[in-house]
Amino acid sequence: MNITPFELMLYAGALFVLFLTPGPVWVAMLARTLSGGFSAAWPLALGVVIGDMLWPLLAVLGVTWIISEFSYFLVALKWVAVAMFLIMGALLIRNSDKAITTNSKLTAPGKWAGFIAGLVVIMGNPKAILFYMGLLPGFFDLSRLTLWDTTAICVISALVPLTGNFILAASVSKIRVLLSSPNALKRMNITAGLLLILVAFVIPFT
Repeated sequence: MNITPFELMLYAGALFVLFLTPGPVWVAMLARTLSGGFSAAWPLALGVVIGDMLWPLLAVLGVTWIISEFSYFLVALKWVAVAMFLIMGALLIRNSDKAITTNSKLTAPGKWAGFIAGLVVIMGNPKAILFYMGLLPGFFDLSRLTLWDTTAICVISALVPLTGNFILAASVSKIRVLLSSPNALKRMNITAGLLLILVAFVIPFT
């Protein structure tokens, strides 16, 4: 492997911070957990895993091809990653008091329905590949990746949010109280936003 444990740890940390920012998967997990408990939520988490592994894989393949044709592109993409984290952090802080809404279509009973819901939530956003194409070069030299490096990136990309989703589902009663409190939600969003900005400042030195 050419990537270092530190690079993987930094990437995993960034993914965890991103997980803490409420989004479509959070909404889906909360909706199913509140309607059917943990048993209704874990199939959705497994459906999400497929996209969490596929999008970074496609991004690595796409960026690797671009770099093979335009070597200077790697430096540009690194700064794209910095800008992405700065913008996401700033927007999260700016909208820290926005409430999370739920979607009743995500609560259909059955494990298969849960799995499909997770797959739809994560695959229904093809812009995710563009997100990863901007994100990954900030952490790794994609021109030196081996098969094992790519595998490790995809596994980390799946394991971090999967673990977070399982913890979220298992702790749904506490999370429900947290999300019902505007002040607590605002503090959580501001903290996550500041962490994203911190990641942006770390990237140029990796």
